[in-house]
Amino acid sequence: MFHVRVNKIESIRDIDGNLGKRIELIEDRPANLVIRPRTDEAKMVQDVMQALQQQLPMFPMGSVTVPKIILFLTEQEYESMGIEFDVNQVYEITLENQTLKFTKA
Repeated sequence: MFHVRVNKIESIRDIDGNLGKRIELIEDRPANLVIRPRTDEAKMVQDVMQALQQQLPMFPMGSVTVPKIILFLTEQEYESMGIEFDVNQVYEITLENQTLKFTKA
């Protein structure tokens, strides 16, 4: 079992020209990297980066995103799954008996 977040949903066409969706799921994990600066200059740079992370949302804080699953589904396949994926929605994925089970977290 693991958690994924919908990172991106795009419209696509398959080889036959049928409309479909490309759904990118990423796994969020807390960053376990702690870097201890050895010099005063390095400490100052680290402090500036931490201040930027707090002020600007484009600098992610505390997590590393790793691509996990990319789904290529036709419209019919997407509808038959019975899930409406939304960007930034978190799902719990269970792997069991050769199946993937998606549950909103």
